[in-house]
Amino acid sequence: MGKISEKMKFIKGMDVSTLLELEAFGAKFQDADGDERDVLSVLQEYGTNAVRLRLWNHPYSQEGEPYGGGTNDMNSVISLARRVRERGMYFLLDVHYSDFWADAERQIKPKAWADFTGKRLEYAVYDYTLAMLRNFRTEGVFPDMIQIGNALSNGLLWPDGKYPNYENIAWFVSAGIRAVRAADRDMPIMIHLGNGVSNALYREWFDNYFENDGLDFDIIGLSYFPRLHGSLKDLEHNMCDLAERYGKELIIAEVSAGYTMEDDTQNKNLKPGGHMEMAENPVLTKQMEYPATKKGQADFMEVLMNKIARVPKGLGRGFFYWEPAWIPVEGSGWATQASLKYIKDSEPCGNKWANQALFDYEGRPLPALDVIKKFKI
Repeated sequence: MGKISEKMKFIKGMDVSTLLELEAFGAKFQDADGDERDVLSVLQEYGTNAVRLRLWNHPYSQEGEPYGGGTNDMNSVISLARRVRERGMYFLLDVHYSDFWADAERQIKPKAWADFTGKRLEYAVYDYTLAMLRNFRTEGVFPDMIQIGNALSNGLLWPDGKYPNYENIAWFVSAGIRAVRAADRDMPIMIHLGNGVSNALYREWFDNYFENDGLDFDIIGLSYFPRLHGSLKDLEHNMCDLAERYGKELIIAEVSAGYTMEDDTQNKNLKPGGHMEMAENPVLTKQMEYPATKKGQADFMEVLMNKIARVPKGLGRGFFYWEPAWIPVEGSGWATQASLKYIKDSEPCGNKWANQALFDYEGRPLPALDVIKKFKI
């Protein structure tokens, strides 16, 4: 079994999976002095010691059109991982087992596996995971930690592994775990669910996973988005219960908080209100404990880090802020027309996340980064 390195006393991580796309469309970032810099360099100066990168199987249409949202294929992830390694930072690989976004709302099988079922699908997970890890090793960017699937609250590889078919869920996740152990028996393995305030969800999921002979793992990953999930008190309760119940290390694998409700109307890719996901649910936004201001975002991060650090038995190991650098830039969005056709969706293709980044619309660092830098346990 793998454990997070003791050198990583507290993970201050960032998911920057869209970075290559952002840079390709001209995104620029500044340090505290206003000098233009590589964003990974700036984040590291603000205390970032780890990076999370998602991996999609084949994020392209049959005609080769990119799906957007970073188009995180093997080559792009290896390129980003190399930059992470050059800076000496810890690397978490987030394997979606899908050609595009995999989360609680959708878990679409990769196109190459569309007709696979049962054992054939299980073997595909194993073979893909092992071959992928061998490729990362050959390229000299082997991950420090791996996440088997993304936001598995409702399962994976639908319809075969869709909730509540816990037997198939356990098979598929365990196939990925077996492959990781074959590549490196000591690599820390994470299983990640969404809605980190729902203790009932986590208890049902993990109890059923183990009852169906799911292979053991090392880390429980949680998502926490206050605009969607509720209070920090409920998150803290869930983390503490999970620590006592399962004895696993815990990481908030995805988190963000807004710093503004003002739109960037100068960006041609974004219509007013088009990127502010929090604005879509004004009732929840009003109920949030911390307002969508620069100070509110900074205060939120300070309280969050303290709650993680207070998880019993030292099992709260840190966080990964989700897409802190996804500032508005024309051309970069969560999807393209090709991917919307693939997932049968009709939403606008723009960036709906910019008001939750850790850089403002001009690429300048926000006060929350200072809070992250100064936090110590």
